Amino acid sequence: LNSWTLGMVFRGGDAVAILAATLFTHSVSNSAYQIAALPIIVPMVLAALVLVWSLISVGAYRLVQREGLGQHLVRVAAGFGLAGTVLTIALLLARPLRADMAALGFWFCFNFCGLWILHTVWWAMVRHWRRTGRLTPTIVIVGATANAEALIGGALRQRDVSVIGIFDDRIGRVPETLRGVPVLGDTGALMGHRVLPYVDRIVITVTAKAQDRIRQLIDSLSVLPNEIVLFLDDAAEADQNAALSRIADAPLHQVSGESADLRRALVKRMQDLVVGLLALIILTPVMALVALAIRLDSRGPIFFRQRRHGFNNEEIVVWKFRSMAADRADATASQQVSIGDDRVTRVGRFIRRTSLDELPQILNVLNGEMSLVGPRPHAVGMKTGDAESAKLVATYAHRHRMKPGMTGWAAIKGSRGPVDTPELVRRRVALDVEYIERQSFWLDIYIMIMTVPCLLGDSQAPR
Repeated sequence: LNSWTLGMVFRGGDAVAILAATLFTHSVSNSAYQIAALPIIVPMVLAALVLVWSLISVGAYRLVQREGLGQHLVRVAAGFGLAGTVLTIALLLARPLRADMAALGFWFCFNFCGLWILHTVWWAMVRHWRRTGRLTPTIVIVGATANAEALIGGALRQRDVSVIGIFDDRIGRVPETLRGVPVLGDTGALMGHRVLPYVDRIVITVTAKAQDRIRQLIDSLSVLPNEIVLFLDDAAEADQNAALSRIADAPLHQVSGESADLRRALVKRMQDLVVGLLALIILTPVMALVALAIRLDSRGPIFFRQRRHGFNNEEIVVWKFRSMAADRADATASQQVSIGDDRVTRVGRFIRRTSLDELPQILNVLNGEMSLVGPRPHAVGMKTGDAESAKLVATYAHRHRMKPGMTGWAAIKGSRGPVDTPELVRRRVALDVEYIERQSFWLDIYIMIMTVPCLLGDSQAPR
């Protein structure tokens, strides 16, 4: 569970409730559902859109730490007040019929009572999940300082965040634990630590006087996909508690990491679901033929599974059609594919050249582990020559600030297939970072349209 997902679920629940209230009011006003009822139903639909907008505007879906039920219901009432003001002005300008006014008045009161009840349920559910730890953000601390000790103490008292570890470059001069939280290593160890996929925020607690040190830490940690915030000042206990709450809800002072863009993320997810489902329906016969060809061509499973890096460095299992001999498949990508690679089967050469081997990743997209468009997922521990690819470029982890994709900006710009030289790794990462900074709905559409001609035009690439 996370606050963003729950906020979207609650928003959808309210939309369904408002739709139900609209249909009920319409049935009461005109049980025959005739065309003549349009002067009633249309204003109610427009009013529903205004109401949803107003509730979002007043923050009715922000899951704020320790917000009481009364405070939350005041937010909901403020949303209705804003919607009522906008609708009153619109109705006066439109000069509606008296019957329309009566129906809209009933609709407004019905929704007000219904959403107050619904948001009481939302609030109770969130409170329960916070108490059981299912909505508690996890953080790691950089700097075993007095500020860190104060932050951990506040976390133990308030249980707003869970501190899972401390990193400090002064290993040997700091204790092994600080108020029960283990020191896991220096900042270098943090860069590739196994806890990173489970960390919501990295909090730098170095004292405010150490400006040079803070800049160094920001520069070195900014390549990570995790959100990085500062907690610097030795404040009074009340101020520390307030700061801890802000760290739990949102960055106290964000210096790195991808800022949450709820609208963009929702649009991208809807794009993945709609296009992904259509693609699965259309391409199922093709996938069936590929599966049959693999089965007839060589012994072994039809599918090949490989652990790869996903969003926020999380490891995911990516599905592909098997293109190599079963006893020579390389799950760790320790040896990247080259032209004429004898590990690749006859059918494998064809499906790799046409990228048909990637089609099962539609299931990864529908499952939410991947996106249709994004940086291509690389195998965990993938090597370029004798070196691990992730260690060849300082900004490598930056590409994990977005879900990996079936296709991407790098793919249509010629960076497909293996990255078997440091130069190719740097080019791939640079294109991925460029995409992340430019990502939009229309750019994704353009990339999807351009993917097919690009695949047909680079048949000589090692695949």
